[in-house]
Amino acid sequence: MNALVALCHFCELHGPRTLFCTEALHPPSPSPSQAGLPVPGDVDGDREGEGLTMRANSSATQRGEMCEGCRSLPASHPGFVSIDDETGIRFLSHQHPRQQQLFSVVRQACVRSLSCEVCPGREGPIFFGDEQHGFVFSHTFFIKDSLARGFQRWYSIVMVAMDRIYLINSWPFLLRHLRLTIQSLQSTALKVFDSEQGVCPQRAVRINSGFSPAVFPHQRSGNAARSLTSLTQHPNLWASLHSSFSWLLKACGSRLTEKLLEGAPTEDTLVLIERQTEQEEEMSCWEGAESGGSRSQWHQSDSQLGTDFLCEDAKLEALLGPKFTSLRHLRQVLGPTEFRQLSWHVLMGNQVIWRGADPGLIQSAFIVLKSLLPVGCVRSIPYSAQYEEEYKCNFLGLSPDVPIPTHVSSSEFSILVDVSLERSSQSLTLGEDEISSRYQFSISSASTQPTDRGPTLLNKLEVALSNENLSVDVVSHCLLCLKEEWMNKVKVLFKFSKVDGRGREDTQKVLILLGAIGPSEEDNVRLLKFWMTGLSKTYKSHLMTAVRGGERSPSQ
Repeated sequence: MNALVALCHFCELHGPRTLFCTEALHPPSPSPSQAGLPVPGDVDGDREGEGLTMRANSSATQRGEMCEGCRSLPASHPGFVSIDDETGIRFLSHQHPRQQQLFSVVRQACVRSLSCEVCPGREGPIFFGDEQHGFVFSHTFFIKDSLARGFQRWYSIVMVAMDRIYLINSWPFLLRHLRLTIQSLQSTALKVFDSEQGVCPQRAVRINSGFSPAVFPHQRSGNAARSLTSLTQHPNLWASLHSSFSWLLKACGSRLTEKLLEGAPTEDTLVLIERQTEQEEEMSCWEGAESGGSRSQWHQSDSQLGTDFLCEDAKLEALLGPKFTSLRHLRQVLGPTEFRQLSWHVLMGNQVIWRGADPGLIQSAFIVLKSLLPVGCVRSIPYSAQYEEEYKCNFLGLSPDVPIPTHVSSSEFSILVDVSLERSSQSLTLGEDEISSRYQFSISSASTQPTDRGPTLLNKLEVALSNENLSVDVVSHCLLCLKEEWMNKVKVLFKFSKVDGRGREDTQKVLILLGAIGPSEEDNVRLLKFWMTGLSKTYKSHLMTAVRGGERSPSQ
């Protein structure tokens, strides 16, 4: 990530000053003609760069006076360097940046973060900047000091980058981890403050001492020269901050990556981005509040298992023991009739309940079945010790001793798959075909509606699954194309019926145009209505904004 992290301090004598700065230096790509030449960034280059940094800092020290509160590392200190072995990026830390241009940018960010760009209460995060001087994420905070005015000193941690969108998208991540660093500094300084106050309470001393305008500047000058190391009594403070800032730059740069997309982003992509943003905001709220105990942690893990769709293949490979590997594998184990019945309930939005003693097997079944639906239509609880209602999840895994409520077992909007272990399967070895030999599957549902008519998507999918000449990857791409086709039909129907507010007759004409009318008409309509719930908030708000803009334009 092309960014820079700095710790700033408001000195009572010299104003805002930069105390500590960490920057990332990317290795250059040598040309073929320079293959035998030393690459900039080797050992000699490092020493030369450190020498330049030292000379720059020494000259800066000579030009202006610096008290102890304005200085972090002595002029003779070489600074800190960490090298990322994977990427070759070097993380350099010293009091000031190496380049003069960066020095000016950080200096301006420091002044603005501790003067005019302040959030309410003067303590907390804020964002500011422009294209010319860069964009800044700043978090101001106070450090306790028994000798300071008001018994506290003002600091800020700023991250400067030229990419505004990247910095804004990293807001929850930066806020969460910078707060950990700030809380560590504040707690350490508070212990030192309490110990000093216990030895010599400064409030009583100041009340009893006489005030003289002539002596006041000298008193302020003596109190203003306390360094952050003195306030925290941390012997390795700057090395610790170097590690924290280096990790922050590396982690923030690797958490978001650019990906080449063909065309506009799909609905699944938009929903994933929305859910990831909501999850990061919830994590920030949890970390800011007091610990809620084991129950909140349990729900957090459920939420992560239920909404993390970015690594389904990796999660499937990580499962141990018997597991379903694909839709074709699930169809072979259950049988064509049972598989069609189960898939029909999935596509219609009914609650699918798996009950058994093997959580890994049940989770693998859910990962495979979730591929039938858009991401926005999936609400999953992989394994629970109690029944959860349908509005909470449409995929529910239960332990074998959990009873099913009567209103659920008698409902036509749910299907139950009981998984039991064969007695004769204990001596079998593990393998892919072991599931059909080790387990028995009993499928039950109160629904009396025939599932052999449709929907059309399921009919086409079964043709692909039954064709053994098609590989699993080809079938997966075929399913992806079918989902995109029907998701586009969902968008048209949503725009026509929900946004424009057309009547039933006009909607029927649109269904004919979309090819949803025929022997499987009822199932197709149910599928379309259910998939409407999976549309992203971004798409819905875009449509509503466009409609409102079109309504206002004639009057304007």
